[in-house]
Amino acid sequence: MKILSIESSCDESSVSIFDTEQGVLLNLIHTQIDLHALYGGVVPDLASSEHLKKLPLLAAKAIKSSEFAGTQKIAVTTGPGLPNCLAIGLSAAKGISAATGLPIEGVNHLRGHAFSPFINIHAKDAKNFEENRRSLLPHLGLVVSGGNTVLFELDENLKLSVIADTVDDAAGEALDKGAKMLGMPYPGAPILEKRAISGKVDKNLFPYGQNRKISEDPNFSFSGLKTSLRYYLEKLDAGEIDERFSDICASYQFAVVEQLRRRCAYFLKVGAYASFGISGGVSNNAMLCSAMENLAKSRGAKFLCAPKEYRGDNAAMIAFAAFFDPNSTDSSQNLKIRPSCQMDLNS
Repeated sequence: MKILSIESSCDESSVSIFDTEQGVLLNLIHTQIDLHALYGGVVPDLASSEHLKKLPLLAAKAIKSSEFAGTQKIAVTTGPGLPNCLAIGLSAAKGISAATGLPIEGVNHLRGHAFSPFINIHAKDAKNFEENRRSLLPHLGLVVSGGNTVLFELDENLKLSVIADTVDDAAGEALDKGAKMLGMPYPGAPILEKRAISGKVDKNLFPYGQNRKISEDPNFSFSGLKTSLRYYLEKLDAGEIDERFSDICASYQFAVVEQLRRRCAYFLKVGAYASFGISGGVSNNAMLCSAMENLAKSRGAKFLCAPKEYRGDNAAMIAFAAFFDPNSTDSSQNLKIRPSCQMDLNS
């Protein structure tokens, strides 16, 4: 079966074609990072305006491609995300459906990220994917992006349960906002990571939730970390900040990664998971990826990480999610956007 998919939840327009027997055939993405960098962050009205310009072009290119032949359904992100951006994607899907007669299924954006570490498993052996997937369950997964930080488990019956969420900022937001306080342009997280490479980590400089019992409070929180950075910088003059800049970056990044690592480590210890995966844009961070891979090895769990091209927002993961767990999609006749929905379908 071939699935045409559309993603437009935030600042990436994307259209993809996925074949359940061959894998991802086409994955077109237009990113708006350069545009929003001018304003220091994502501007919703600009994002929706860009989707209006670019999404029809991507959709037309996909439909005209040879890969489109034999497509049997459309999968589209319906939430969570920016309302106007989601609406444009859904409208595009409905338009294509009206023109082609293909049915539409709504897909949860967070589940797209959650299942994306399995894309490589399917790509290597599509014929035996179900059997290979079964050997990797139960699965512990961490979705970590600019807007979301969610720890979840996937049992042998593909039932997904959220274990922990963030109570304030996501990890990606914490990195970007910390970088902004240090004078870096948006998006600052990749720049902070580069400066951290030459820095020395002070594990006691910033908090990483070490005083909270994970068994009683498993959720993530990064607001105290940002406040700690602000107070620290206020004590230093410009010369001292410049002198310690790389060390500050390294220590701040450590605090973000360590909070994520500690919580994953706890649940890998108390649970019996066959695999452990990370996904989302922040999983591009080398320190995070290395820490989580080492953690998985120490717990005897197979480490899964989404391929780089599928870590940020993209339509391929939306099509894959529709294939991976068809029972979690929304095929209702009056399909609507759900801007505030969560990974847990019951929320």
